[in-house]
Amino acid sequence: MLETNHGSTSAAPMPPAAGSDAALRDLTAETLAPLTASIDREGVYPEGFLRSAGALGAFSRHLPSQSPDGGMDLPGAIRAMETISAECMTTGFAAWCQDACGWYIEHSDSDTLKREVLPRLARGEALGGTALSNPMKWFAGIEDLKLLADRVQGGYVINGRLPWVSNLGPDHYFGAIFKVRGSDRPVMALINCADPGFELTQCPAFTALEGSRTYGCHFDQVFVPDEHVLADPLPEYIQRIRPGFVLLQMGMGLGLIEGCINVMREANETLAHVNCYLDDQVAELEEGLADARQACYHLAADPMDSSDGFFSDVLQLRLTGSEMALKASQSAMLHAGARGYLANAPAQRKLRESYFVAIVTPAIKHLRKELARLHAN
Repeated sequence: MLETNHGSTSAAPMPPAAGSDAALRDLTAETLAPLTASIDREGVYPEGFLRSAGALGAFSRHLPSQSPDGGMDLPGAIRAMETISAECMTTGFAAWCQDACGWYIEHSDSDTLKREVLPRLARGEALGGTALSNPMKWFAGIEDLKLLADRVQGGYVINGRLPWVSNLGPDHYFGAIFKVRGSDRPVMALINCADPGFELTQCPAFTALEGSRTYGCHFDQVFVPDEHVLADPLPEYIQRIRPGFVLLQMGMGLGLIEGCINVMREANETLAHVNCYLDDQVAELEEGLADARQACYHLAADPMDSSDGFFSDVLQLRLTGSEMALKASQSAMLHAGARGYLANAPAQRKLRESYFVAIVTPAIKHLRKELARLHAN
C-alpha cells in the first residue's frame, strides 16, 4: 500500500456519486467510444461529448461554488476523468484542461469571472484550457516566461507567443501568466480566444493527442481588463492551487491504466496460456491501480493544504502515476501481441498516450527535479 507523509491511505476515500458516475459511464460508452479511433487517427475534436459531460456535472464536482451542496469533491472530478480516459485519453486530457480552467477561476479574486464565466465552464457551455506549462517550467528554473505585458489604464496589454495550449477554439478560455514590464512581476489572467489581437496558430502533427485542439498562441497587443485578472500577487495563489492542479492530472493516468488492464483481459481470452509468461500480469496491475487510487483520493480529500510537505506527497504520487502508466501500456501491448500493432488497435494507442502522461507538464524529469529541491530544503 502507498504511504504518504500525511497519513496512511487506509482512510476511506469519499464515496462515489453513483448516479452521476453511472450516467457518465453510459455517455462514454454510447457517445465517445464510437469516436475514439477517429479522435486519435484523424484529430477529431470531441466537442459534443465534452459539452454533454459538462451537462452531467463532470466539470463541476471540484468547484464548491458550482456544486449543489457547496462541497469540493476533487476525488469525484478525478473519477470522472478516469472514466473518460480509460476509453480515450485525448478526451480525458481535454477534460483535465476544462477542470483546470474552472479551478483557476474558483480560487481567484475575480467576482466578474466567477459570475460570468465559471458557471458556463462548469456546465460545459463554455470550454477552456490551461497555459501553465511554460510558467511551471519557469517557476522550476527550466525555461523563461514567454509572455510580457505593459500596465495600462484598466488592465494589461500582452505580447508574446506560447508554443502549444490545448482544448482551445475561437471562443474558448484559458489561464495564462505574464510578466509586467519594468517590475518583472508575474500576473495571471483569463484569456478569451476571441480577444482582439489574439491568434491561434496550427501546430505540427503530434504522434498522439491530435484531437485535443492544441494550438500555438500569438499575443499581439492583447488587452486584458483588470476584471479578468486571476491572481496578483501570484506566489500565494500558485501555492494554493498547485496541489489540485497536479492531482487532477491523476485522472488521466489512472484511467489509462484501467484501460490497459481491460486490453490485457481481452487479450487473455485467447492468449492467457502464453501471456502468463510475461512479467506484468492483470492481478498485480489491478493491485497497483487500487493502491494508487486510494492514495490519490486520500490526498484529494483536502487539496487546499499549501505546505511543501503535502505538495511533495502530491508530486511523488504524480511521478508514480506516470511510471505506472508506462508499465501498464507496455504490458498491454505485449499481451495484445501482433493484434495490438494494428493502426486502430487500443494497445498501441494507449502506449502512445502513456508517453504523454509521462511528458506533459510536470514531466517525469520535472517532477524529479522539484522533488529533489523540496527534499533538499
